[in-house]
Amino acid sequence: MNFGIVREHPARERRVALTPAGVQALVDAGQTIYVERGAGELARFADEDYLEVGAKIVYTPEEVYGRSDIVLKVSPPADEDVLRLREGSVLFSFLHMAVAPRRVVELLLERQVTTIGYELIEMDDGNLPILQAMSEIAGQMSIPIAARYLETGQDGRGILLGGIPGVPPAAVVILGAGVVGRAAARTALGMGAQVIVLDRDLARLRHVDELLNHHVTTAAANSFNIRRGVQFADVFIGAVLIKGERAPHLVTEEMVKSMKPGAVIIDVSIDQGGCVETSHPTTLESPTFVKHGVIHYCVPNIPATVARTATYGLTNTLLPYMLEIAEKGIREALQTNQDIARGVCTYRGYCTMENIAHRFDVPHHHLNDLLKH
Repeated sequence: MNFGIVREHPARERRVALTPAGVQALVDAGQTIYVERGAGELARFADEDYLEVGAKIVYTPEEVYGRSDIVLKVSPPADEDVLRLREGSVLFSFLHMAVAPRRVVELLLERQVTTIGYELIEMDDGNLPILQAMSEIAGQMSIPIAARYLETGQDGRGILLGGIPGVPPAAVVILGAGVVGRAAARTALGMGAQVIVLDRDLARLRHVDELLNHHVTTAAANSFNIRRGVQFADVFIGAVLIKGERAPHLVTEEMVKSMKPGAVIIDVSIDQGGCVETSHPTTLESPTFVKHGVIHYCVPNIPATVARTATYGLTNTLLPYMLEIAEKGIREALQTNQDIARGVCTYRGYCTMENIAHRFDVPHHHLNDLLKH
């Protein structure tokens, strides 16, 4: 089987789908791996590193897409990516179909591409293994990013996140006690901030409270508490996730208007549309904008700021699935491994996710039925 690893657009993404060690594991399993020249460059993996483990370096994206049965990406596919895919091929990538352009979905169906979203791969216990690794990074990184934008020269409030003796620390309010929220709370607490975590799930709040030795304040995420938390926050972290769905706007524009001048919003949910009404996606090169006197950081792929660590984390969680597919082929792997099957969004020209089919007004087909034919 031929696997292809493409070079991402450097303005949008700095990670690469597999490290050289991950590629070697697939080569040792008898697979052919095509790597586009410079694919690992921004994560500090040289072409020579891939050549040494048996990969074949190719020089254009068309070569990767044209030769590969399975293409591995990181950022969601754009029109030009889909048009390069071979008809009937398989694409592994972050997809975020709930906020994808209609044209991309139409092309994927038209070209009968099977798409499997990293963020959708789910274990029997409900764990999202690939997304979890990236969420741990995003949660940790959100706090030093916020600390930087609190500085005076960054249009921030001019305060130190952890404070000093006699001067109180910044108030960090986190909406969502999942993987991102817990990682952000732990990091903010370690830097000396005052931390408040909001969530609708009391069991999650109990878990984060116990995990951090009762050093954080927790509250139920109802509209009253969210409004008060937003007003109080020097830093607000949006960490809301509904698998495969667009994030709800739990923080309204009116709430943003009530925030302190120079406060910072890190909307980690922006890859699924954002949980703050005033948010819109930004880029690694231009990561912030100011609205109503509040700094908004809305980069959809925060882990790309530490591309090397993120690539190792991606490889650790992705590689076991790739090895199983290499051994069984994609059809049998989908039939026998429900983790992978839960990640399928389109299969050979059919939409297999009900919410996506409804959003784009296309027929919905159950994957199990398609695999029988």
